[in-house]
Amino acid sequence: MIDVAIDSNSGFCFGVVKAIQSAERELENTNELCCLGDLVHNNLEMERLKLLGLKTIRHEELPRLHGRTVLLRAHGEPPSTYRLAEQHHIKIVDATCPVVLQLQRRISQCYQEMKDASAQLVIYGKKGHAEVNGLVGQTDGAAIVIERKEDLHVLDFGMDIILFSQTTKPLDGFMEVVDAIGRRISPGVTFRYYDTICRQVGNRLPNIRAFAARHDRIYFVAGKQSSNGRMLFEECSKANRDTFFITDATEIVTPLPCGIRSVGVCGATSTPKWLMEEVAARIREVNGGTRAQN
Repeated sequence: MIDVAIDSNSGFCFGVVKAIQSAERELENTNELCCLGDLVHNNLEMERLKLLGLKTIRHEELPRLHGRTVLLRAHGEPPSTYRLAEQHHIKIVDATCPVVLQLQRRISQCYQEMKDASAQLVIYGKKGHAEVNGLVGQTDGAAIVIERKEDLHVLDFGMDIILFSQTTKPLDGFMEVVDAIGRRISPGVTFRYYDTICRQVGNRLPNIRAFAARHDRIYFVAGKQSSNGRMLFEECSKANRDTFFITDATEIVTPLPCGIRSVGVCGATSTPKWLMEEVAARIREVNGGTRAQN
């Protein structure tokens, strides 16, 4: 008999939970609520919310929503979005993750203190990511975004450097960037760095590696557009080469090969628990009944 276990540490982080609860609370009193960008990077969860009345909009649509209510997702927004909303009398329901909001304030304060000095404010993050756009917006677009240590050639190592991180980046990647800057910085130049990675997300790396290593096969469930999902999937694959990326339960169509006795189901911070439960149920159905694990 095959054991099937769902990773108890996978699923929505508290920032995403807060944003979804904010949307559901608003939708109890209205037939339609606009959200600036996808509330969560998971198509199936977005379909569920769409049925409740959630409508995804783009930034360029804001001026046409005079007097309406708009939800801001957990990733956060730059100051320009708030100014535009105020200009058009748009009511904002702010579901920015508290961790992201605190980081925005820190970067804004740092920028105000150093903008007249010869210093570079650097953000370790994914270019174009919604959270990073919001962080860069705190600096009037002056921040330099570094995705990996190979991008450091754009910095001037003869000038002071202040480094922050996107909250969902891996800690080991951040420390590689810190080490590389520290080795290249000119003598007498100041280099300050701040580990601003969310520990609820960061701690998932060792947890998911251990979970993947305990099972014969892993089904990692996430939306294809989730950068957090891609990163966690890669870590699962390193710990267990028999790891498969799927977006929903319908992708499981054939019984497991002989020799597999334990299957793990896990996912990204944008993967709903109900979806992982559907995948586990599908595994049991296809394999003629299996034993569930906690």
